[in-house]
Amino acid sequence: MNTKTNQATRVPVVDQKGRPLMPTTPARARKWILLGKAMPKRNKLGVFYVQLTHKPSGYNTQPIVAGVDRGKCFTGIAFQTKLVTIALFHACLPGFYKSKNQGMKNETLDRQSVTGKMAKRSELRRTRRGQRIDRKKTFKLRNHREKRFDNRRKKRLPPSVLSNRQMELRILWEMTLILPISEIRDEACGGDTKKNGKGISPVTVGQEWFRSEASKIAPVIEVDSLETGKYRDRLGLIKDKKDKSKQTPETHANDAIALAASYFIQYQSFHATNTHGHKWVGECVVTPAPFIVLTRPKLFRRKLHQENYSKGGILKRQGGTITPFGFRSGDYVEASYKGDFVRGWIGGFTDTAKTKNVSIYDHDWSRIGQFNPKNVRLLQRSFKLCVSRRELGNYAAIPLPTLAVPK
Repeated sequence: MNTKTNQATRVPVVDQKGRPLMPTTPARARKWILLGKAMPKRNKLGVFYVQLTHKPSGYNTQPIVAGVDRGKCFTGIAFQTKLVTIALFHACLPGFYKSKNQGMKNETLDRQSVTGKMAKRSELRRTRRGQRIDRKKTFKLRNHREKRFDNRRKKRLPPSVLSNRQMELRILWEMTLILPISEIRDEACGGDTKKNGKGISPVTVGQEWFRSEASKIAPVIEVDSLETGKYRDRLGLIKDKKDKSKQTPETHANDAIALAASYFIQYQSFHATNTHGHKWVGECVVTPAPFIVLTRPKLFRRKLHQENYSKGGILKRQGGTITPFGFRSGDYVEASYKGDFVRGWIGGFTDTAKTKNVSIYDHDWSRIGQFNPKNVRLLQRSFKLCVSRRELGNYAAIPLPTLAVPK
């Protein structure tokens, strides 16, 4: 078992110009901050790092490998070195949110997922087109929109798969700004069947598109999904196969660690004089690391109004990202109520003659409550991500940076 819990994780480091260097220990980072040799910062993914104020002693780096364990609704991403785990991510993919009625006969699409939004948008579009048609005329004279382009020519990804792969790429791009990533290990997701051949499944096409884009960051190596369990067992990691929606490292992040560790350890064959077989070669140590859950704000950006009329034949407004109180949907704010403080993301507002408030949601997009805009303070402008940080190791002793609020 190569898991050691007595070792501290590492803090990413960048130089004065923002170029990533090798991570350091939390104790050294704390010392640099106190002596004024470094400034504490956080990136958009919530990862703590320091930026040096003086020229570094060197630019030599060691291998840092990213492991990507892809699922339909969730993806785990880990960043691993030979002796330490740097960061773990649990990404809740926006393409397919699990419906509350999942498993039932009358299962419906989640309206807040990309799939549900696209299905509802096409339904409303068909309704509007039907209202423009004069059915008294012959079929050739009716008001039909002409074909604009042939959408069968291009190798286009479904919007749901594309949004999922883009979220995974964003994590890698944000981390490559603070870590010198040397290689990306991606698990094969399957999709090759004897009947259809290779590359027919949209999931497989999305996987190949992801690898072509990720290769711009670092070389991408495919790892067979059947090999993941072997590396996971070697490292002594636990796998939760019952409920993969749990926001814990056991669902996807541990598999991502195993994929990244395959760079440092291998199960190789050997031949001796009197025997032969296989043995493990190499070393990889798994340590406590920050576990970060990432979701996207569930906003209706293009929806103008609700489908059902309210009293008086009025269609209520729905969607949009601007509020009349100076906030935007997705902004990270702090609200005070009866001496207590809550933090969350703006998700909507009410602006009537009697009521003026904003709705604040947590990272799972469950509404915390509605608050008076006068009691709400802006912490950070929206960058289309909701971050839930669960710091492990020795991060708690490091002074946190103050979030800058743009005017």
